[in-house]
Amino acid sequence: MKKYHVLFNTLSGNGDDSYKTLSQKLDGKIFYHNVLETDYDQLIPSLDTDDVIVICGGDGSINKFINRTKHLSFDNEILYFATGTGNDFLKDLDKTKEDTPIRINEYLKDLPTCYVDGKEYKFINGVGYGIDGYCCEEGDRLRAKNVKNVNYTGIAIKGLLFHYKPTGVTITVDGEKHYFAKNWISPVMLGRYYGGGMMPCPEQRRDNNEKKVSVLTFHGSGKLKTLMIFPSIFKGEHVKHTKLVKVFTGHEITVEHDEPRPVQVDGETILNVKTLTVKYGK
Repeated sequence: MKKYHVLFNTLSGNGDDSYKTLSQKLDGKIFYHNVLETDYDQLIPSLDTDDVIVICGGDGSINKFINRTKHLSFDNEILYFATGTGNDFLKDLDKTKEDTPIRINEYLKDLPTCYVDGKEYKFINGVGYGIDGYCCEEGDRLRAKNVKNVNYTGIAIKGLLFHYKPTGVTITVDGEKHYFAKNWISPVMLGRYYGGGMMPCPEQRRDNNEKKVSVLTFHGSGKLKTLMIFPSIFKGEHVKHTKLVKVFTGHEITVEHDEPRPVQVDGETILNVKTLTVKYGK
């Protein structure tokens, strides 16, 4: 009988426990592991070669798995069962929660690496620097106060109008430097989507043969004009505003703000970051 090792996250999807329905979808023996308590250095070597790993949660749950197992060697089949709120990874695959569980082994290989303060992070969607990092910081703060159904769009609007202060940014793409004053957002993307459906770099594809990532800068405008244009990012139409929006593509991208700002890596927050570098295909 096939054995399935289900990795669930009680914090994902505002406490979504639909992972329990997997017993109706999987034909075999199921073992449940809380990712908040699981020691992968013990779990992974204990698996038989035909055991199946099932990741339950959202994009952050996939991110935690790839970063906590990147030093381990294993060939087990990996399924993904979506219980998260954003699920941008699924959207990028043109799939929905109803399509899961699905096999994702091929999407977890040869991922980009983000370097922040001497640490390395793999990512499945993108790295957000600017107001998107601020939104994740605020979301974490609200969840710490037991606020459910955190509204990131609302946080972004309030941040644009009142709380977030843009800063200058130097973006270096494969050795070529570009400086922009008053930068609002500068994500580096592997896929098309992040932040619950935003398309900062609409032409970026995770399966591009050149193994390049893209970076966006939304810069130079005042609060009200930025707020007027910002919603168009959900359809990728913000790139039409070429005086305020630039997209660059390359193998190595460094983003350096004049002042420290929070960063999010697939929704996982890192505070007080001045510089990050992403490398892919090098």
